[in-house]
Amino acid sequence: MKGAIDGLNESVLKQFTPRPGRRPLLPELSEKAQVALMCRMLFHEGWNDHIAGHITFRLPDGNVLTNPWELAWDEVTASDILTLDPAGRVIDGEWNVTPALGLHLRLHEARPDISVVIHNHAHWSGIWANLHRVPPAYDQSSAYVDGPLPLYSEYAGTFDGEDPVAAAVNALGDAKWALLANHGALVVGQNLRQAHLRAITLEWRSRRAYEVELAGGGVPLTDEQVAAIALPDANGFPFLWEAMARRELRRSPDVLD
Repeated sequence: MKGAIDGLNESVLKQFTPRPGRRPLLPELSEKAQVALMCRMLFHEGWNDHIAGHITFRLPDGNVLTNPWELAWDEVTASDILTLDPAGRVIDGEWNVTPALGLHLRLHEARPDISVVIHNHAHWSGIWANLHRVPPAYDQSSAYVDGPLPLYSEYAGTFDGEDPVAAAVNALGDAKWALLANHGALVVGQNLRQAHLRAITLEWRSRRAYEVELAGGGVPLTDEQVAAIALPDANGFPFLWEAMARRELRRSPDVLD
C-alpha cells in the first residue's frame, strides 16, 4: 500500500502546475526583514528562551546579519538586525552581539555550504537535550528532514586538544542539526527557507516524541521510512515559509519597521 501511495504522490507532483492564485505570496522583504521574521516565526514554534539564542545569516559578500543580544526574538524588528564583518565586528546597527556568537562564526567559516546558523534553548528539543537522548520520529511531520541528529555534550569536556567551539563544530560535522546536551539545539542551512524547515521539524519531532512517550510509547519510523518521507530540503516545504511569514505579519506588522 505504501508503495502505491508513494507512486501516486510522485505522479501527482510531476503533473502539478502551480495556479496563479493571489500573487505575490509575500511583499518584497529586505534581508534584514527576513531575519527579523525568522526570529518571530521561530519564537512561536518554541525557540523562545527569553533573550537567549542567535540567528546568523551570511550574505554573499561575506558579512553576516544577526539579531541583537539585548532583545527577545518576539520583539526584534528589521531595523534592529545587525550587520557584522566576517570577524564578528558590528559594522551596521545600534545594538550589541553576545560573545557566544563565536560558534556561529566558526561554523560559517568551516561550512561553506551553509549560510544560516540557528541556536536557542528551544522548548521541546531542549527536553531531549537534557535527557541526553535523540527523539525518535513518530509521524510524517517529524520526518520532513532526514539524516543524523548528533548529540554533543559540551559540558563533558572537549575533544582532545580542541577548544570548546572547535569541538562543537567537529561534533556537528556535515549534519543538518544537533542537540547540545543540557543546553539546547543547533540548526544550520544553506538559506533561511531550508533552515526554517529544519528548525520547525526538529521542534515538532521533539514535541511529538515526548507526547508519545507520555502516552506509553509507540512505534517509531525507521531511518529508511524517514528518508522516503523527507522533503527536498534544499527548497524547504513548498509555500510554508510564506504562510508562516504571512501569519507573523498579520500578528505583528511592526516586524518590518
